[in-house]
Amino acid sequence: MIQSRQVAGDGVRLTLFESATDAERAILLLHGVGRRFGSFAPLLPHLLPRWRIAGLDHRGHGASDRAADGYRVVDYAADTVAVVSHEFSAPVILHGHSLGALVALATAAAVPAHVAAVVLEDPPGPSFVAGIAHTGYHALFELFREHAGSRLAVADLARELAEARMPFPGGGAPRRLGDVRDAASLRFTARCLADADPAVFAPLFDGSWLAGLPWQATLTAVRCPVLLLRADMALGGMLPADDAESIERHVGDLTRIECRGVGHTIHGQAPELLARFLLPFLEALGDEGR
Repeated sequence: MIQSRQVAGDGVRLTLFESATDAERAILLLHGVGRRFGSFAPLLPHLLPRWRIAGLDHRGHGASDRAADGYRVVDYAADTVAVVSHEFSAPVILHGHSLGALVALATAAAVPAHVAAVVLEDPPGPSFVAGIAHTGYHALFELFREHAGSRLAVADLARELAEARMPFPGGGAPRRLGDVRDAASLRFTARCLADADPAVFAPLFDGSWLAGLPWQATLTAVRCPVLLLRADMALGGMLPADDAESIERHVGDLTRIECRGVGHTIHGQAPELLARFLLPFLEALGDEGR
């Protein structure tokens, strides 16, 4: 059973989800921009009941408070630093997807004594973020910002999303989003967007998303074991080779896995594949993950 409660972030109230289990080891799941904790549902059967599962709805997402300002990566990281410092009695394992992966890196660098290990699921590297206007994600995030906070019924919003025409990796004419994403996935996206603050997307367009996050210094400050899962760039991955190599070069204890044939949301598209790499990494932690 997953229960939720309100906790303090950095000036905002956040919703923290936790599994009702006696397992000693805690994994804190950190979702991507425009999503919510529930996006990790496909992965949970692989982790329960051996692990204590926790997860946040980031500020401006899901059941957490919206912020008057502050939707940069460093703002989300400040929230997570507060949570891991005050809500857990032992160091946690951070598993972050996309935005959540960047938050996990920044948190591990800021409070290394509170983080036992980090799992980075296709983090958007600095070169990707700098060039996002030249990718199909720019149009996708514009669509998401347009519909964030929508008062439409979830079913109606899902239908609108399905009809939107988007560019996709590989080029060619824009296609209906509904021809690329299944109806259940779009319904969940609609639910996430209905609960999201449109302002969470603004830093992606004004260039401030990574402001205050020194890339190399952050990487070199991470002291714990790190698992890097890189999605296929041809299918929408967000971690270019040069950014992946930068992580590999500056993080002392890193295991890198190439997830070929899988797009950006690895835990949603191929949870069994992700678990095949994740579980041995977790089991190898020993006392580090307790």
